[in-house]
Amino acid sequence: MNVTLMHKNIPVADLVLDGESGFIEKIGYVHDPTRLPIGTAWYTGAEKGKPERRRLNDWWVGRSIPASRDNIQAALLKMHVLQTTELLSKCYGLSLSDQYWVCPEDSGLSWEDVNFFDNLFSTDVGDILFGHEPQTNACVNLMSPDNTSDGWLQKKWVIYDDKRLLMKSGSGPYQQEPFNELIACAIMKRLNVPHVPYTLTIQNNLPYSLCETFVTTQTELVPAWRIAQVLPKNNHDSAFTHLLRCADALGIPHVQPALEKMLVVDYIIANTDRHYNNFGFVRDADTLEWHGLAPIYDSGTSLWHDSQFINRGIAKSKPFRPAHTEQIKLVQDFRWYDTGALQDLRDECTEILSKSEYINEDRRIAIVQAIENRCHQIP
Repeated sequence: MNVTLMHKNIPVADLVLDGESGFIEKIGYVHDPTRLPIGTAWYTGAEKGKPERRRLNDWWVGRSIPASRDNIQAALLKMHVLQTTELLSKCYGLSLSDQYWVCPEDSGLSWEDVNFFDNLFSTDVGDILFGHEPQTNACVNLMSPDNTSDGWLQKKWVIYDDKRLLMKSGSGPYQQEPFNELIACAIMKRLNVPHVPYTLTIQNNLPYSLCETFVTTQTELVPAWRIAQVLPKNNHDSAFTHLLRCADALGIPHVQPALEKMLVVDYIIANTDRHYNNFGFVRDADTLEWHGLAPIYDSGTSLWHDSQFINRGIAKSKPFRPAHTEQIKLVQDFRWYDTGALQDLRDECTEILSKSEYINEDRRIAIVQAIENRCHQIP
């Protein structure tokens, strides 16, 4: 399958996709090396600006639903596809996170014709991912941004009042992740840390979080994982200093202070899953000018969501150190941290957790006390 990788309406590179697996078989003519996806070509050295097929495939496959998604195999059977990478070409590789897509040869399509920011999209994939059966004898419409959604929790994109909202489930016996998102937002709002606002919805007695995409037709999100690929890692660099060095090479402003605020918030909520695809950077999709760290999002895998033991032992962390007690030591400036802004946080967290039918009073009290304790442990 011959396609052209596009950035909005700008041709980037001609590609050959395998019709069955969806993988990139060949890279042809590179129209605009400056618009290749971040991390698919070295930014220094003799190979500067030249894409590598392995790196481009890593980026391309990284756009697909992960194989670890809950109940994904059953969903694929209902969609009549064998693997998640097959879904990429079904929606031209479009997402609601950036402006990249693939245009089939001689199709005559434009970005205005197909992008999900301005055009409606199918809800079939999202409904199937949530366990619903497709309509009898109906052809499943695979033109959906759900084909390019990351993460292991059930999630789907919906349109409400012309807004593109991501709806995400909880997990396990406590179904706690949607409530954790609200608590994280409450903390960040008080501390004036840029973040994506979340709300709560209940459907069929199950809680879900909702957030509007913060990406627009003029901006795009580049995950931290892609940033970390632009330079080879020096032996003497830590993961933290390597990411800072890569961001500096790209000219991204104000990175370290923003990352330090993220690490403080993650310490307070004992976030265990801030991997390199759970935070990122925003740039202008037209000028390619960098704005800085994206507002913090996806904080639900925290607050001992899958454990009956609250605040016991060493809290595991990502992405720079394996324990929060060590990761918080990376923060150099705490002058912005205002304990006074968190004084009545206990009441707000109690109110949020009280909305859950899956969290009993003892667990709620323990979580709120643990949050309060960790707030006071910040230097």
